[in-house]
Order: sequence, then structure tokens, then C-alpha cells
Amino acid sequence: MFIILLTYNHGIEPVLLHLDAHCTFLDKYYQTGKFICSGAQKPRTGGVIICHADSKTQVEEIIREDPFRIHDVASYQIIEFEATKYIPEIQNYI
Repeated sequence: MFIILLTYNHGIEPVLLHLDAHCTFLDKYYQTGKFICSGAQKPRTGGVIICHADSKTQVEEIIREDPFRIHDVASYQIIEFEATKYIPEIQNYI
């Protein structure tokens, strides 16, 4: 499992400009089962994505497609972790 932390590089205006394309990107990976949940940080300085992937390399390949990355809207930190406690409904993602 991975936590992807996004930090906005240039404030909220470029985020809003590319938000629809970013949401389309998110939808693609929700449909594949790679993304489990996502949302904006509070305060809105970036975002968080919980990702089920085989490797950090796979996560890096996925985020290369993000319009926020393509247009230098956000930078990314990838944190790998092993889920040892979770609700039964996400068993297939662990």
C-alpha cells in the first residue's frame, strides 16, 4: 500500500485550472482498483491518495499520467506502508 502526498507548487489557481483533468485521471485508477481513496488536504495545500500498487515503480508510473504532474501543479511524495489492521471491506486491496 502507498500513500501519495501531493503538495501544490503554485497555489490554488493552477489546481482549479487542471482539476477536471485530474479528476478524470483519478477516476481511471479508481476503476482499475489502484486508488482506494483520495482528497484535498486541510488546509488546501495539496492532496492525498491511498493507492494499492505492486511497487513504488508502479506508483511512479501512474502519477506520471496525472495532469497535476504534467503541468507542474503539484509535487509528490510516495510513502510505502504495510497495512496490518483494517476494516474487512478492504481485504481485497491489502
